[in-house]
Amino acid sequence: MDSVQLLTTIDADGDLLASPRIRFNKEGTLLAVSANENGIKILANPDGIRLLRTFENLSYDASRASESVAKPTVNPISAAAVAATSSGLADRGASVVAVAGMNGDARNLGDVKPRIAEESNDKSKIWKLTEINEPSQCRSLRLPEISRLIYTNSGNAILALASNAIHLLWKWQRSDRNASGKATAGASPQLWQPSSGILMTNDKTDTNPEEAVACFALSKNDSYVMSASGGKISLFNMMTFKTMTTFMPPPPAATFLAFHPQDNNIIAIGMDDSTIQIYNVRVDEVKSKLKGHSKRITGLAFSHALNVLVSSGADAQLCVWNSDGWEKQKTRFLLVQTGRTTTAQSDTRVQFHQDQIHFLVVHETQLAIYETTKLECVKQWLPRESSAPISHAVFSCDSQLVYASFLDATVCVFSAANLRLHCRINPSSYLPPNVSSNVHPHPLVIAAHPHEPNQYALGLSDGGVHVFEPLESEGKWGVPPPAENGSASGVAAIPSVGPSGSDQAQR
Repeated sequence: MDSVQLLTTIDADGDLLASPRIRFNKEGTLLAVSANENGIKILANPDGIRLLRTFENLSYDASRASESVAKPTVNPISAAAVAATSSGLADRGASVVAVAGMNGDARNLGDVKPRIAEESNDKSKIWKLTEINEPSQCRSLRLPEISRLIYTNSGNAILALASNAIHLLWKWQRSDRNASGKATAGASPQLWQPSSGILMTNDKTDTNPEEAVACFALSKNDSYVMSASGGKISLFNMMTFKTMTTFMPPPPAATFLAFHPQDNNIIAIGMDDSTIQIYNVRVDEVKSKLKGHSKRITGLAFSHALNVLVSSGADAQLCVWNSDGWEKQKTRFLLVQTGRTTTAQSDTRVQFHQDQIHFLVVHETQLAIYETTKLECVKQWLPRESSAPISHAVFSCDSQLVYASFLDATVCVFSAANLRLHCRINPSSYLPPNVSSNVHPHPLVIAAHPHEPNQYALGLSDGGVHVFEPLESEGKWGVPPPAENGSASGVAAIPSVGPSGSDQAQR
């Protein structure tokens, strides 16, 4: 890169486009070049040729096997990933194979021959849900001992709150494998601690610690974290880990925290006595106490565009508050399916869409998109009665996707525009194979990367966290199903309430 001299030229035997697209594989052993008549040429060095031969053999076996099956399989690529890794030609199988071989432009080499046979069949034109079943089909990184987590706003660290009330901060460092220094599943982070050795440790309640609700909120500049683990609320300096102040000893105890979007000194604090307290840190004073829920507060979200605060509670109620005078503007209860049982601690969470007008509602029985000014549900997704409850869900950073986790350890990726499911990540892709499906840890929380829309972190009940990304060859989680009635994507085009039959059938 620091020389203007031409290093080499390669004869591609003609038929190239005037301005062809080119792309190396991650190892630099193969070069794909677009050609005339929708063709693709693959150029290879000796290592690449050996890799191609491996894929050709596997693809031939897979295509022969598919002749005896009426429906083509989605996963010949799993075997290809294992072969590529074991042969030593790739340091990670995940960087070699496609997520599920379904995003046309980024076909995997091991997927070429089976797709030729499939494309001659009309069935190949029918959209099919992308399912991820193998570790080789996505990139995953496990972090230990986590129960609550959030990405820093800079995107280069994950902050966690453990069940012992201690905060842990993992930072990704710049390296040859991670030039940006941002959070990635392709490189391991380092547990960071100041030279003083200080730990950020919350005050813990002396009564019923197992019932304590952990919660925290991060300031926009990543300088401060407000946190509670059943006891007093603590304000920590993120650079030094020093405790700046503690306040509001229980009862009542804090159950949810949210910084005001325009003023980091103003905090909305949800309480286990169903109230919301608007607290000014600078003057150490409660400015307002909001009453409208009947059970503990489980979610708070500000819209700076509409100048409102939306709250949710364990009573399955939503409230909209004007953030000037803190008057309650609207309230509505969630509609829960008849006959659908809920757990005693069923939480309702809220998160605003990027447009600051719509917000996501997460309940164990449903995902829903609400319009704020009328507090009306404009789209809803209901899992089948036999499926596991939803444990948590969040928007991706660009609000184009919704990541939802379920108590059976499944993660589903939805289009945020219409809550249509288009990718499912099964437990077998990230949990050890020797873990029984009856006792495996279940997801408690999902955190979305603040800058990478296809990356999220999943916190499990055993304290573990996995950071997920699609394969580099794909760059996204599957493909969405065809649009209904030609509607374009975007929240403005959200259809009417209620999932289609195919949506429910996919869960």
